[in-house]
Amino acid sequence: MNVLRFEDLIAQGKVAGQRVFIRADLNVPLDETGSITEDTRVRASVPCIELALKAGAAVMVTSHLGRPTEGELKSRDSLAPVAKRLSELLGRDVPLVANWVDGVDVKPGQVVLLENCRVNKGEKKNSEELAKKMAALTDIFVHDAFGTAHRAEASTYGIAQFAKIACAGPLLAAEIDAISKALANPKRPLVAIVAGSKVSSKLTILQALAKNVDQLIVGGGIANTFMLAAGLAIGKSLAEADLVGDAKAVIEAMKARGAAVPIPVDVVTAKTFAADAPATVKAATDAEADDLILDIGPRTAAALAEQLKAAGTIVWNGPVGVFEFDAFAHGTETIARAIAASDAFSIAGGGDTLAAIAKYGIEKDVGYISTGGGAFLEVLEGKTLPAFEILQRRAVTG
Repeated sequence: MNVLRFEDLIAQGKVAGQRVFIRADLNVPLDETGSITEDTRVRASVPCIELALKAGAAVMVTSHLGRPTEGELKSRDSLAPVAKRLSELLGRDVPLVANWVDGVDVKPGQVVLLENCRVNKGEKKNSEELAKKMAALTDIFVHDAFGTAHRAEASTYGIAQFAKIACAGPLLAAEIDAISKALANPKRPLVAIVAGSKVSSKLTILQALAKNVDQLIVGGGIANTFMLAAGLAIGKSLAEADLVGDAKAVIEAMKARGAAVPIPVDVVTAKTFAADAPATVKAATDAEADDLILDIGPRTAAALAEQLKAAGTIVWNGPVGVFEFDAFAHGTETIARAIAASDAFSIAGGGDTLAAIAKYGIEKDVGYISTGGGAFLEVLEGKTLPAFEILQRRAVTG
């Protein structure tokens, strides 16, 4: 993907003394006292900020946090806890600046954090007036927030339209590279795992992937709907009977290309949805009327693991069972460990997927872990994200 990269500007000596505006993703979870409970996104933003500082730029950083009301900065919406954590990580004071749209005082070698950008009136609707004011603050706009790349807002899209220079930061560039490697130029066979509770929420993704992948592994409630489509009884399991036709269409689309949607041959069932419910492994043809299918069975998991180990590229979105309950986690663990053991390039995204990766400690064995939930899903749907589109356009037109 042809976009201007911040690191290239630095290498060309074009950043020293310039005002650099970084749109980061610092939308971290906070507890009732306003303390950060998980700081991955703050830590992930540090390399870009340090690059800009070392290059001699005057650095402004902003992000959204939560869902504030535009025009009202309430204490719970403040980036103050983020400013404190950034100060610790950078080993220097990072002042927090409110009411910054009409001007920011920052000198080369300094960094300031601009208060929650979603408080600015017109942010979500990508107001041209607001975007032009933001663009006037900076010489170089750096988009480094993949988690917001699917939204066209003033601080993610409008500013990129009007800034003198607009480029991708290292986090966004890494996402572009990983997505291109996995979907645009994949090493075959390309295997996609799409799991979750509902076909309806992932139908467009399944349809898009069915045109491109060699194996489409479905799991969770989605797999139950595909089992119905294959003529199997699923008891009282979560499924969407009204989407059986769509599931059949995906199976047929794959079959027409000589590809496959593997249907489970065995499953793990329970009579109630509970962590302590007794788990029973049975053939996929033996589900009883009062059974809940909560995981794929060991034979299915082993067969899928073999396919994953032989893959050239793996795209993973969603656990294949109720992995939060240990009795129904074996399928997801088997899949996770197979991905870790595979020589394939793997890209994983989505909150539950990241939780599974963390649970089984395979972070270092996944080729790329995507930081954006909604943005990652839209890429899988085949959509061009607004952030990518505007940065590509600016790379061509300047």
